[in-house]
Amino acid sequence: MRSFYTLRCMSMRTQIYLTVEQRRRIDELASAEGITMAEVIRSALDGYLDEQADPRSALVATFGWTPDLEVPSTDEWERG
Repeated sequence: MRSFYTLRCMSMRTQIYLTVEQRRRIDELASAEGITMAEVIRSALDGYLDEQADPRSALVATFGWTPDLEVPSTDEWERG
């Protein structure tokens, strides 16, 4: 059985459930950076939402992205 922590956002009354491990890791980050748990969560959420807004970000993060890459037409492929 999993244990969860509850977090409520006062401005919007949003509630999320964190696992014990998630809460431990967030607490460690907050302590190390000298910020609140809420700041850690908002920063992580902003990063996630920014990444989702630009679908190319996954390519940039994993394989790289070359905007000027020209892919040859399939007519130029050798067929064997």
